[in-house]
Amino acid sequence: MNKRIKILLHGSNLWYFGTGMLGPLFAVFAERIGGDILDISWAWATYLIITGLFIILIGKISDRNDNKEKLMVAGYALNAIFTFGYLFVSAPWHLFFVQVGLGIASALAMPTWEALYAKYEDRKHAGFEWGLVGGEGQILMGIAIVIGGFVVNYFSFKALFIIMGTVQVIAALYQARILRKN
Repeated sequence: MNKRIKILLHGSNLWYFGTGMLGPLFAVFAERIGGDILDISWAWATYLIITGLFIILIGKISDRNDNKEKLMVAGYALNAIFTFGYLFVSAPWHLFFVQVGLGIASALAMPTWEALYAKYEDRKHAGFEWGLVGGEGQILMGIAIVIGGFVVNYFSFKALFIIMGTVQVIAALYQARILRKN
């Protein structure tokens, strides 16, 4: 496995771990800030729709951009910023704002990451290398959900968001290593 693939894989694993800590706790958090089932549905739908729309746009832009690495790292960094944004959410409409930001961040990171991973993959081991992406990501998110539950149960959502944001910053810094490899 080449160095660029390792950077992309390990950086995304950190991202999956940081993101995975919230998982199903999102609904509990939304309820605690006064959200009801419709607020939770709308917040999650907002994230998905914004991500989908911007993935298409960013994907098109990245095809004309020779430095996909910078777009990807910007997405990871923006994701960390908006993850810390959860610390300031005290009403359902704040949650919508954070979800929009996270959607845009994901849209910056996802198509560029996938294009780079495909570019640097070892064609002879492409199935295995892509299997690592999906398999390791799922395993780490499963572990992260349990850890997130422990953090919220024994500490607080604030502690969880600080840990998540810190992991996201580390993921962004780790992914930024790819900029030196070009």
